[in-house]
Amino acid sequence: MLDSLILNKKSIESIYKTICEYHEKYLKQYGVKLPKLYASKGKFTKDALVLVYLAYDYPKTRKVTKEELTKFVRSYYPDTNDVQQARHLGAQSGWWIVAGGRDNIILNIKRGSYQLYTLEQPYPLFKKGHRVADTADWEKIKEKYNFRCATCGSQEGKPQFHWPATKTVLQKAHMDPNKPLVAGNIIPQCQKCNRGDRNRWVYDDKGRVIKLADANFVRNFDKDVRKKIYRMLYKEFNGKNPKSIK
Repeated sequence: MLDSLILNKKSIESIYKTICEYHEKYLKQYGVKLPKLYASKGKFTKDALVLVYLAYDYPKTRKVTKEELTKFVRSYYPDTNDVQQARHLGAQSGWWIVAGGRDNIILNIKRGSYQLYTLEQPYPLFKKGHRVADTADWEKIKEKYNFRCATCGSQEGKPQFHWPATKTVLQKAHMDPNKPLVAGNIIPQCQKCNRGDRNRWVYDDKGRVIKLADANFVRNFDKDVRKKIYRMLYKEFNGKNPKSIK
């Protein structure tokens, strides 16, 4: 574990400066949100503290547990109970921070730990305007689907089909997670269907999977399936080096 004394004010400002340089060169164009270093009264912001801690010694980043992050942030905010900034900085702000768990196929990290993967690419599937608060008429969209999940059919306010002890809550979900959550790209999904797929698929307006949205998920396929995909793509691109394909 890093000793918080190593990351004194001067160290934090130095690491943050490095982050700013990478952000300006590689990430700003994608809309990745750079957290402010200072809040009111000259205090470091929690987002900046977490990002700086994860970026320590970049590019030789390290696995950091949530407990370690929380302890570090508490040295500036003693009343902090549980640090959630690492997860939010990834999915919501666009920083490629890998979180441990069964859905992670990038790095070997245990659940409850994080690692900054790179400062040269945004978080996969992150797009400018990816999260939009006001997305068309949500009630009319739900009404069109008879207030049911487009994927599993569970009805809002009623027991979820596969988890009968859980009340169905409909959420705005992307048809195509590679596009903004705006009118024409929204279907209602229950909290189970929306969270379970983790932006892996592209859906049609009936809630049916029609395409793969995240190419990384191919790594989870059986080897025979991956071979078939490889042969198909090899033929399509005439065996070209991937770096030469635009």
